[in-house]
Amino acid sequence: MEDLFYRELTRILKAKGVQKNEPLSRHTTFRIGGPADYFAVPSCTRELKDLLLLCKQEKVPYMILGNGSNLLVSDRGFRGVVIHNEFKTLPKLQEEKRGILLSADADLPLSKISLFAAEAGLEGLEFAAGIPGSFGGAVVMNAGAYGSEIKDFLVSVDVLDEFGQEKTLQKQQLQYGYRTSIFQNISDVVLRAVFLLKKGQKEQIKAQINQYAQTRKEKQPLEYPSAGSTFKRPEGNYAGKLIMEAGLKGVKVGGAQVSEKHCGFVINTGEATSQDVICLMRMIQQRVKEQSGILLEPEIKMVGEFPETW
Repeated sequence: MEDLFYRELTRILKAKGVQKNEPLSRHTTFRIGGPADYFAVPSCTRELKDLLLLCKQEKVPYMILGNGSNLLVSDRGFRGVVIHNEFKTLPKLQEEKRGILLSADADLPLSKISLFAAEAGLEGLEFAAGIPGSFGGAVVMNAGAYGSEIKDFLVSVDVLDEFGQEKTLQKQQLQYGYRTSIFQNISDVVLRAVFLLKKGQKEQIKAQINQYAQTRKEKQPLEYPSAGSTFKRPEGNYAGKLIMEAGLKGVKVGGAQVSEKHCGFVINTGEATSQDVICLMRMIQQRVKEQSGILLEPEIKMVGEFPETW
């Protein structure tokens, strides 16, 4: 059965577009994760449609992987197909009375889209230049920083539904909240999105991006692999502040550590496993709850097989 399924995958994607037992640690910013049964790389929407249809017909689980940020993948890996789109098309601009529309495919890095907008003299996406995720991943989780979020500039999203049909969803349909959207509850795959931006001064835009980059370098543990912010910001407070006040700065479990530079980050000091991270996250939750009465909610997404339910 597996050989037949693999044969069908290679028919759709060609041999170089499919890897068996691919370590997902190679594809996540945490540098943690066991093997995926199949790692598939579609190069166009047609291939993606055929791939999703095959998975549905054969009842094989699948997941879409962008830049691999905001994820903790199990040491056991993922039983099914991990899909990493590489359409490699450039963003497009369209001028309207209300502003400039920027459209881009979901597989592009969000940081590159931010820099593309800056080069075009378009303001709004400066906050996104240092976010390590893909455009699609940012749209799904409503990524944000420095007081701005994806939803602030989004107009619409083109998706592929479970029946292989393309459709367009308007922002009002996406049920955006803090680091959440309707995509957590539906199986639609984001293909591309459209932003509404305004013209600005290119040099000022670039200066703002550089300032944010310097701030990140000074305050975030960019020298270590991580998934980004480990916990969501609790209302009226900060996760990093609560973790530090609980006396957990620098605390380690195996190769996972609470960053000494920013307690809101759990980092991989070299050989961390997903189990190390899970144990440390549970310790953080328990200590913070005891100290402050606040239960921190994970911001990172758990993927694959874990010994216990989170």
